[in-house]
Amino acid sequence: MLLLRSRPVPPSPVSPGDILAAAEALHVRLGARDVLHGVDVAVRAGEVLALVGPNGAGKSTLLGALAADIAPAGGVVRIHGRPVSDWSAPELALRRAVLPQSSALSFPFSVEEVVRMGRAPWAALDPEDDEAAVAGAMAATEVTAFAARPFSALSGGERARVALARVLAQRAPLLMLDEPTAALDLRHQELVLRLCRERARAGDAVVVVLHDLGLAAAYAHRVAVLRAGRVAADGPPEEIFTASLLSEVYDQPVEVLPHPRTGAVLVLPVREW
Repeated sequence: MLLLRSRPVPPSPVSPGDILAAAEALHVRLGARDVLHGVDVAVRAGEVLALVGPNGAGKSTLLGALAADIAPAGGVVRIHGRPVSDWSAPELALRRAVLPQSSALSFPFSVEEVVRMGRAPWAALDPEDDEAAVAGAMAATEVTAFAARPFSALSGGERARVALARVLAQRAPLLMLDEPTAALDLRHQELVLRLCRERARAGDAVVVVLHDLGLAAAYAHRVAVLRAGRVAADGPPEEIFTASLLSEVYDQPVEVLPHPRTGAVLVLPVREW
């Protein structure tokens, strides 16, 4: 007997402010260690949410749980209003795109072939958009010039940009990026965060794990500060980033200053010379 699989349904249009991903009383246990404890967080269309905090605070684990890649031990994660368990893998792939911390491939795929992998969820639905999506993503991340090169021959920063291009080509309304600037130079760090803002301006929801508090302050609409598996603060960076909170969370004295020209928040470590 031949079983016919139903085609996945593409996501419905979203409006600014719609919650596209949410964790409610989320508890995550990895092995014998409790990593997240009763976390509540929401990711909204039209904004960039930055997850910040010291090493081991649970940022990547929270991102993985929001992406439905890590199963919770308690609480619930919803994507587009439904528990993640209610979505099939093809349906999830149409609704959220995930950039992990590192990307490795065992086969000699070219850069363009890697970016084109982002179109796989749409194969049965809208393949005529593939060329435009791939070309646009490569141009946005400045990787078009080496489209034919093997992915394995690229530098770490170049690989990071190609991996981001794959995510952008997927054209999901929810982008989840884990430390996308870690391997990048100054110019391309700014490029990546500008792309995040552009996607939010276009109506997508973006959640991004960042270590650079300056980038988070400059580009995020909201920040969630994690400490020891809990959310210590959640809100606009100009309200949340205070010297007292950040000094306590990072166990490192910092000062928070307005930029002399723009007034934007600057976070600097206190250094004793």
